Amino acid sequence: MMNSLTSIWAEARSNPLLLVLWLAVAALAAYVFVNGGYLMAVLQFACIYVVFVAGLNLFMGFTGQVSFGHNAFAAISGYTSAVLTATYGWDPVPAAVLGIGGALACALIVGYPVLRLRGHYLAMATLAIGLIAYEVAVQWDSVTQGYMGISGIAPLGVGRWTITSDRGILIFLIVVALLSLLMVRGIRRSRLGRSFVAVAGSEDAARALGIDVARTKLLAFLISAGYAAVAGSLFVHAVGFVSPEVFGLHMVVLAFTMLYVGGIGTIVGPVFGAVIVALLPETFRGFKEYQDLAYGAALVLILIYTPRGLVSLPDLWRRRKAAQKTDVQQTSARQGGAA
Repeated sequence: MMNSLTSIWAEARSNPLLLVLWLAVAALAAYVFVNGGYLMAVLQFACIYVVFVAGLNLFMGFTGQVSFGHNAFAAISGYTSAVLTATYGWDPVPAAVLGIGGALACALIVGYPVLRLRGHYLAMATLAIGLIAYEVAVQWDSVTQGYMGISGIAPLGVGRWTITSDRGILIFLIVVALLSLLMVRGIRRSRLGRSFVAVAGSEDAARALGIDVARTKLLAFLISAGYAAVAGSLFVHAVGFVSPEVFGLHMVVLAFTMLYVGGIGTIVGPVFGAVIVALLPETFRGFKEYQDLAYGAALVLILIYTPRGLVSLPDLWRRRKAAQKTDVQQTSARQGGAA
């Protein structure tokens, strides 16, 4: 873990713009921790989405697949945790473990046949999974309470030791988010991670190298579903309430936006994407009726000028400096030739 943290710090120091982004996130966390207020809830929300998007990034960014249905696994885990703690008095940890296990079992059941599809067929199949989970949450009101939702969910903790303060919850979520990124980094550098990248490049070429493509895609799907399940349980215990809208299509759209704004296929992209997308609505709240217009315009500008996400800013900066250096050299060469 220490080696991973050291390498991340070394990478940030070598890229000035990336270092600025890290420092900005750290300064924001410190400011929110000291002053509290509504931004505390926004940053908690961002940390939960870091976990969700980090898992989605494994499946989409590293393995090159498409999924519009990871909200289903967050819903399964979240509702399991909510029902077991609020209705049956379970402790949060065993309830979350059972919820995550249930989500992984569902991912295994649906993943084996669905992952035989490719491209937009896979996207539509996974979208159907998410829609089914949403409808179950709405219609099974004897368990989920439908649109009324479930309240009184136990806070994060074990037994008598619980995290009830907003600052304590924020610290815990930041630690979980950082651990999830370190795990993604470890997976990416492992043999399994290299198999993910090979499958993303070309399934036929990966198969020729002896990689079991179907097994590799299923493992990527299960790992990313596990991340989504963890995020779902974290949400219900941190907020203390859950309803179907939490895990609806809005969650999918938000996760995709965070993934592409931060930088798909990168390790730290989910951090910057989650923080920026979580803060943008608050930034433009002063525009009142033009808030959505300003928010959308800001996202469009980010994606136009940084098509590979905010993490690509250091690369853009280096390419611009290299282009300027080349222009200077060419100008000097022309002037020397003219002389």
